[in-house]
Amino acid sequence: MKIETAELSTTAVRVSQYPTDNKSEFLLVGRSNVGKSSFINALINRKNYARTSSKPGKTQTLNFYLVNNNFYLVDVPGYGFATVSKEKQKKFGLMIEEYLKTRSNLKRVFLLIDYRHKPTEDDLLMYNYLKYYNVPVTIVATKYDKINKNSRAKQDKIILDSLEIAQGDNIVFFSALSKKGRDELYVIISQYLESV
Repeated sequence: MKIETAELSTTAVRVSQYPTDNKSEFLLVGRSNVGKSSFINALINRKNYARTSSKPGKTQTLNFYLVNNNFYLVDVPGYGFATVSKEKQKKFGLMIEEYLKTRSNLKRVFLLIDYRHKPTEDDLLMYNYLKYYNVPVTIVATKYDKINKNSRAKQDKIILDSLEIAQGDNIVFFSALSKKGRDELYVIISQYLESV
């Protein structure tokens, strides 16, 4: 897959604001500091298109990135960050739930977790939540380059033991720096686009 164009085409907080062109969508979820912006930038091959922030919790809307005029990457507010008020966290939760309930053109979810750590309680809750909605999930273990080679086998086992990945789901080890895992993700996206 070659990325020719990418633009933030729509920001939404409710269904009436979602794009209506029925293109395939791929949802990105993860904790606030998991590196979603870096992931988007690496995927669309742009340096600072999605703004990375030292202050997690910056995304407060559903952001629809139109890629190659063909499909959307949908970035949602991160979860599990303490400085966002309970009320706002609840609002974000409802926004994501509404999206999951209403989008028949959602093809797959990319659930980003931090490779350096054991998946958090929030990560496990999110994974189970997505399974409740019966959505296929690719777990993307970000910041892969931050763990030295000798420790990776142990880290892989910690992550795989924690998650109990359902049949049909998979895991991709990813680095925004080295672009490891990017081609695997392109293959996953392409498979869905070919079957449309």
